[in-house]
Amino acid sequence: MRKLVILAALLAPATAAAQSTATPVFQAPYRAFSQSEFGVSLSDPGAGMAVEASYRYGRQRLDLGFRGGFHDANGGSSTILLGVDVRSRVLTHSADFPLDGALTLGVGALLNDGFNLFHVPVGLSLGRRVDMEGSDVSFVPYFQPVLGLFLGEGNSELEFGIGLGTDIRVGRTLDLRVSGAIGDYEGIAIGLAWLR
Repeated sequence: MRKLVILAALLAPATAAAQSTATPVFQAPYRAFSQSEFGVSLSDPGAGMAVEASYRYGRQRLDLGFRGGFHDANGGSSTILLGVDVRSRVLTHSADFPLDGALTLGVGALLNDGFNLFHVPVGLSLGRRVDMEGSDVSFVPYFQPVLGLFLGEGNSELEFGIGLGTDIRVGRTLDLRVSGAIGDYEGIAIGLAWLR
């Protein structure tokens, strides 16, 4: 049954996103916070730099996030990045399947002078928390296949990529996040999240 859930999520039509703003910032299969978090990230999505702030809150198995920032392309104009995404746990590790999993959905806008692009992706984040014995430090290595639909100016394009990342809990209220992408999505990112 779990394998069918994973297969269905990977083959589902692209109706929402793992990372709504199309930067290489991905999501672990579960949230690090109890109530909410505020985060900042710096990324290189393949051309130039992007800076984003985010806010997430959640209840039970579902959490909702808002992102905003800008992408300054090399020698080009700046693009405003806005996005909303949701993450819901769909898998819990067991003797039959060793990973935890979450379905991620989102909608984002990349707004540039003269050209706007909308990003509608879906992803499945798979990973597992590793606790360091006798320490508050823990790691969540994960991978996240993403299928995203880009819409803009009468054109559409479907892209596929895999996000690879690690969330590192360095204290009770701080997470360090490192991620990168391969495939149609590309680049690397580093971020910090303050947890409540």
